[in-house]
Amino acid sequence: MTDTADDKASLGLLRQIREDYVAHGRDWTRPGFRAVAAHRFGVWRMNVRPKFLRAPFSMVYRWMFRRCRNRYGIELPYTVKLGRRVIIEHQSGIVIHGHCEIGDDSIIRQGVTLGNRSLDKPFDAPRLGRRVNVGAGAKVLGAVNIGDDAAIGANAVVLVDVPANAVAVGIPARIVSGGSKG
Repeated sequence: MTDTADDKASLGLLRQIREDYVAHGRDWTRPGFRAVAAHRFGVWRMNVRPKFLRAPFSMVYRWMFRRCRNRYGIELPYTVKLGRRVIIEHQSGIVIHGHCEIGDDSIIRQGVTLGNRSLDKPFDAPRLGRRVNVGAGAKVLGAVNIGDDAAIGANAVVLVDVPANAVAVGIPARIVSGGSKG
């Protein structure tokens, strides 16, 4: 018996959700896990062909997305490029732009906004590298790149690129330690 593309996509979805489950402390009741699982389901359903067969999955996804947004305060659209084992640590006030990219093993805490800076450039969104740690209440705005292993301090407002291994704090954020340009 051979696997079809849909079977492989389903296995990929289940493997990703299992990894997310482990990363979230093996607790399926955590709002962060539920938001990430809804996101993974939203991405998976876009591969369902033909389009009319996708409709019931789209209705389920919309319900899941709205529940996570309205009940937990986590807005994570399916268009976000989400890496593996991303942890949404706490619920409430998390808004992630639909064109954002978040690398593997990153941590997002409550009150974080990853969005654009200007209505003139609506598709400019942050790109977070691997293992980025974003503190509570931080705002990362515009088409900025956050390097691998960087940390964004609580309530920081990041408007410029942050190099790998750096720590950015303050309003506007400035690099206080680390950071290799290259």
